[in-house]
Amino acid sequence: LTQPGMTIVCGDSHTATHGAFGALAFGIGTSQIRDVLATQSVAMEKQAVRKIEVTGELGEGVTAKDVVLSIIRELGTDGGVGYVYEYGGDVVESMSMHERMTLCNMSIEGGARAGYVNPDETTYEYLEGREEVPTGDAFEERKDYWESISSDPDATYDDVVEIDGSAIEPSVTWGINPGQVVGISEPIPAPEDLPADKRETAEQAYDHMDVAPGQTMAGYEIDVAFLGSCTNSRLSDLRQAATVLEGQEVHPDVRAMVVPGSQRVKAAAEAAGLDEIFREAGFEWREAGCSMCLGMNEDQLEGDEVSASSSNRNFIGRQGSKDGRTVLMSPQMVAA
Repeated sequence: LTQPGMTIVCGDSHTATHGAFGALAFGIGTSQIRDVLATQSVAMEKQAVRKIEVTGELGEGVTAKDVVLSIIRELGTDGGVGYVYEYGGDVVESMSMHERMTLCNMSIEGGARAGYVNPDETTYEYLEGREEVPTGDAFEERKDYWESISSDPDATYDDVVEIDGSAIEPSVTWGINPGQVVGISEPIPAPEDLPADKRETAEQAYDHMDVAPGQTMAGYEIDVAFLGSCTNSRLSDLRQAATVLEGQEVHPDVRAMVVPGSQRVKAAAEAAGLDEIFREAGFEWREAGCSMCLGMNEDQLEGDEVSASSSNRNFIGRQGSKDGRTVLMSPQMVAA
């Protein structure tokens, strides 16, 4: 249903995912849902706009998940409060629609109200031929409209941030919020290297995650590998993880599960034979849903288990156990 220029709201903060299409998309509360159903409109304060330019070229094995984790690391989990993020730059322009969805999905973890990418040829190619999209001349007319709502080259912004994409490496969280991030070869920071307002949370994180400043996360032992969530369980995510897993076997002490992002994704993955690759490697092939992202149903961490997770939040208790530990990363990293 999603097309550029739409305003899309839903009772889920990760509605922001739809911003990848050049839509303004954000989560709303229950009383606002009532207002929308009654009036087809919603009242809200005007947000400031921050443009985030990701420049250069990503290195091997670096994904949209690594990019957005790096952005949140740089700007903070509350750095986006009062803002909508507009993503641009060479790196974003070269991303697929699936990668842009991951980027916009986690705008919320950076505190922003929404995130979006201006529509371009990548957007139009993805949309053309889909069920609710016009065809023929009507499609060309719609494209003209979509072009007209893109930000002008000389648009002014409330803030502009530049991120060097070539400096980003495969990244993981080391702590208890999505801003506590390091590249896989980097040491965990010491409290004195952090801003004063981040030190108390860092001390909590060292204790909860059982890590120490100066260590790296490479070699941090895991109990669970979770490949899923609205952030990273699209078909391309599953393909990339399957490429890493082919011919490999999950360690006997690790329980691993893959939860496709939708029934359509599940069917497409099965048609491509990806489910067999996962099963042969020792992953459980599950039904579509949220699953361990938020500890739904029985899909929960037990005790102080460590989860390598392609999801979006690593707060204490998020995956079902108050002692459980979550390390956020890309699908390829989960597979690795």
